[in-house]
Amino acid sequence: MNRWLDRCCKGIEMLIAGALAVMVVLVFGNVVLRYGFNSGITVSEEVSRWLFIWVTFLGAVVALKEHGHLGVDMVVQKLPPVGKKVCLALGHVVMIYIVWLLFQGSVAQAKINWDVTAPVTGASMAVVYASGIVFSVMAFFILALDLWRLLSGQLSDAELVMVQESEEAVALQQILGTANDTDPVAANAGARGARP
Repeated sequence: MNRWLDRCCKGIEMLIAGALAVMVVLVFGNVVLRYGFNSGITVSEEVSRWLFIWVTFLGAVVALKEHGHLGVDMVVQKLPPVGKKVCLALGHVVMIYIVWLLFQGSVAQAKINWDVTAPVTGASMAVVYASGIVFSVMAFFILALDLWRLLSGQLSDAELVMVQESEEAVALQQILGTANDTDPVAANAGARGARP
């Protein structure tokens, strides 16, 4: 299941890269045409807005899979493993409920806007709300898988805190971890300092 999710997230990352490339071409091309040739791409603004919405929701799926969302971990880090497990389980149950609410709202909005057409492209405005449906379905599976791994005891103690306080702390942790892994002198010094 994890391999399937990894492949799915790689595909999503490629979709995001493609959408960003199309957005850059549309917006930059429109600016050049508008200021240089007094013309423009009429669908540019509408399509780039829709792509931005989709990129945001698809990026949130990848961040959820990689546990990249920021959160407050000061209190949870201090708890014993049982407390971390309880907090993680409660957090996932609440998130699954919120994802369910998002799914219901997105489906309702997609139904309401199914016959509403966009002013420039003439496409259905349900395309905008479909991004919420896709996100909520994928997020549900990711959260349910994490919850199952927790309840079945497949998570190690290091994986019990799935958020980080700040991006800087994560970057520093990665730098220090990489330095200790690759530098044998630093690793030996750390090992010597740890001995009684």
